[in-house]
Amino acid sequence: MFSNMDDARKIAVLGGGSWATALVKLLLNNVDSLNWYIRNKDNIEEIKKRKHNPHYLSSIEINTDKIIFYDNIAEAITNSDVLIVAIPGPFIESSFVKFHGDYTNKHIFSAVKGIIPNHNLTVSEFFNSNYNVPYSKLGIISGPCHAEEIAMERLSYLTISAKNKEDAFYVAGKLECDYLHTKTSNDIYGTEYAAILKNIVAIAAGICHGLGYGDNFQAVLVSNALQEIKRFLDITYKTKRKINSSAYLGDLLVTSYSQFSRNRTFGNMIGKGYSVKSAQLEMNMVAEGINATNCIKQINEKHHVKMPIIEAVYNILVNKVSAPLEIKLLTDKLK
Repeated sequence: MFSNMDDARKIAVLGGGSWATALVKLLLNNVDSLNWYIRNKDNIEEIKKRKHNPHYLSSIEINTDKIIFYDNIAEAITNSDVLIVAIPGPFIESSFVKFHGDYTNKHIFSAVKGIIPNHNLTVSEFFNSNYNVPYSKLGIISGPCHAEEIAMERLSYLTISAKNKEDAFYVAGKLECDYLHTKTSNDIYGTEYAAILKNIVAIAAGICHGLGYGDNFQAVLVSNALQEIKRFLDITYKTKRKINSSAYLGDLLVTSYSQFSRNRTFGNMIGKGYSVKSAQLEMNMVAEGINATNCIKQINEKHHVKMPIIEAVYNILVNKVSAPLEIKLLTDKLK
């Protein structure tokens, strides 16, 4: 448990993309020193020289005097007490295997809204099962929040979930500022899986937009998607949660509708006729919903939750079913 003396604890942001950069911006408002791991050494040198990340959210001015940079993840982990993970799901396993020390004395907060391929595990499940990190030392940072609006200092909200209430308050306090409000939760499972599922829904929303479906249909799609997410969470891990709160419904809405949503952007390209591969090549960021679609489909094989929207996206992306045909079939299943 963190105490009042824990300002001496060292926080590390792991990852060099847009969300990692936004989190660094927030943390620098509240800490005197911050560790930042970025895989590419040349990118680090550019940030030091330019005082901003030229590849992601370049409008953010970065006070590099307060940052200790690492291009070696093992060193960054060794020298940190609190790890804020912002590495895309597909690269989590290959990144963290490089550290051979004890993860159980670290407090790990995932800002990843994706799943670990080949394992079909969320980030918290991965650290718990692979590295024996107890859930009492794990947490989730979820939306509704896009990194681009953090860069513009538009009022935004984050939900910090942790079993340990003191840990949640600690991280929330380090992120909060005049344009970022935080709330806390103990629903690690629900907020993490809701963040993964809403990315798949956002792909569906993008596909429908690309196919020419309008706002009326999108409203029906998203309202059905919320019920789909609720069914999945209730069947797989039932607990007291308000599905209409911002961590669930709010995150779903912003990812399904926002121009900044990479999953919606990817889906829009699919709806316009791009192949999965060509759409991925054209994007310079990872759309976490792509891998999540296959993983959630496999996870649901043992739960049998009725999830027609997730099924439709799976059929389009994995089974290569025609998007116009699959969405037309989906329209008959929505209420």
